[in-house]
Amino acid sequence: MTPGHEDETAAFTTKMIDILNKGALNLAVGIGYHSGLFEAMDTLREPATATAIAEHAGLSARYVREWLGIVGAGGIVEVSRGPGGKIRYRLPPAHGAVLTRRAGSANLGVYTQEIPILTECALAPVLDGFKTGQGVPYTRYPGFQAFMGELADAKHQRLLVDDFLPAVDGGRLLVRLHEGIGVCDLGCGQGLAAVLMARAFPQSRFIGIDISKEAISRARQTATEQGLTNVSFRVADAASPDQTSELSGRMDYVTAFDAIHDQQDPQGALAAVCRMLAEGGLFSMVDIAAHSDPIKNLDHPMAAFLYTVSLMHCMPVGLTNGGAGLGMMWGKERAEAMLRQAGFSQVDVLDIPNDSFNFHFQCRK
Repeated sequence: MTPGHEDETAAFTTKMIDILNKGALNLAVGIGYHSGLFEAMDTLREPATATAIAEHAGLSARYVREWLGIVGAGGIVEVSRGPGGKIRYRLPPAHGAVLTRRAGSANLGVYTQEIPILTECALAPVLDGFKTGQGVPYTRYPGFQAFMGELADAKHQRLLVDDFLPAVDGGRLLVRLHEGIGVCDLGCGQGLAAVLMARAFPQSRFIGIDISKEAISRARQTATEQGLTNVSFRVADAASPDQTSELSGRMDYVTAFDAIHDQQDPQGALAAVCRMLAEGGLFSMVDIAAHSDPIKNLDHPMAAFLYTVSLMHCMPVGLTNGGAGLGMMWGKERAEAMLRQAGFSQVDVLDIPNDSFNFHFQCRK
């Protein structure tokens, strides 16, 4: 091996060690988020022993101590020696501002659960897919709906009504929502966005559509619990004309939050949105801020993470039953072309206030 190759191998070995450590940290941070350990440490403020942290969180001290070893070594929490030589741990408030639910739209802790969940759900069928080219049905992801609901909660609670909707169509949509219009949320999941909008705009009427019976059941339950009568939910495939025909020309506004790229027939779903809208109606498609050309994504700060989520969920779900399998990283260029093919006369790609993950494709029929 030449000296140049030896240096390159040594550098890549260092990189691989860093990858192994960070992969382990992702799992540990996900455990800390899911178990409530970060929430507990965030309220303690002062350095505390593993036993005190475990008692505060209501968890096993032995498990918490081992977990603290990981997040301490990874610089997620501070480690110090206190009186009597006891080891103490502290979550800096600045870290809590990113890792806990108080972070709101800046919450990155919630994303650390995604890779472990997808690995548990789909590693075996995805590996099979490399040989067969077949997709993975949505039913193989039993825990993913709950995660997506939590993710939607982190993204929508503070952003949707206060930041996103006021920016749509230069503020004109907000006036119409207060006056009363028909709105459809496509791929609504557990219904959080539709419920938030229905609560904020009681004069408007809302319908949420999703293919998951479990998600729609939860959405209906939430709407009932909140006493909302201006929102309904239904199980339907938006790309199937016969399942949404009664909505044709009746909607003034349609939303799709990170939902189109998962569709088995995304072009059909976009065409269905265009059919649902009345003339002059608006469609807000929120999807990942990326390019269709992989080379243009090389400097994307989260490209590897997003491509992995796509490989483990978005693409194989979209490939099911001979589907398109767009994947999460289909990119704005392909998205714009498909939106125009679907019949939208105006397509504007906009940045979203306080959301660097996504683009807002604002489209008019």
